[in-house]
Amino acid sequence: MTNPTQGPLSLPKFASSAKSGGAATLSFMSDTIEAAVPPVGHVKIVYLGPVAPHWELRREFGDQSDFEGFRDRVNARLLLLPPHDPQFRRNRERVNRDGERENYRIEWDLGYPEDEEG
Repeated sequence: MTNPTQGPLSLPKFASSAKSGGAATLSFMSDTIEAAVPPVGHVKIVYLGPVAPHWELRREFGDQSDFEGFRDRVNARLLLLPPHDPQFRRNRERVNRDGERENYRIEWDLGYPEDEEG
């Protein structure tokens, strides 16, 4: 491709690895670098028992107004779900991702010891 006023155009080049099928995968350094940013708050999510509301969120540290917005979103996901409900596992993962996105440290207290997954 040529530009009539400046000659040939050059496109930026990326490091890629092509498979025999022709598909290429691009790798970017930003995918592997994680910034060590301290959390903006710590939230403990406590199971209260079989009678709704099942959950209580306790702010250990962090800004109260930010916590209230986060608490509202978590309550929307967990309000009527006890830990033995099949939907709870999916919503717990969503809460954990929300916490990571907003830079909160999340701690769960389900009232019984949990197996470490990892």
